[in-house]
Amino acid sequence: MTRAPERRAFVVGVRPEKREEYLSLHRAVWPGVEQKLVECNVRNYSIFVFGDILFAYYEYVGEDHEADMQRIADDPVSQEWWTHTDPCQVRIAEERNPGALWQPVDEVWHLG
Repeated sequence: MTRAPERRAFVVGVRPEKREEYLSLHRAVWPGVEQKLVECNVRNYSIFVFGDILFAYYEYVGEDHEADMQRIADDPVSQEWWTHTDPCQVRIAEERNPGALWQPVDEVWHLG
């Protein structure tokens, strides 16, 4: 039996003056960024925007989330991508994940 994917969700703010730049970047996400996410067991990844709030959701299908996230963090293409996206973002939630802009949110209900 295949185990169910882990559902992960995160929130961050988008700087109003950088909102259009951020949206433009995501209309054409670099293929290498997408490839690394898939290689690291990320599926069904979406980012939603509501005003100046970004909400991300993805499903993780691997066995070691922390190790796969480190593989993404170590990837030169992803690192370069973040030099463009990170300046567009601002932390808006309690810092539960030290140093991260995107902070995890807790699932309170799921219709499976």
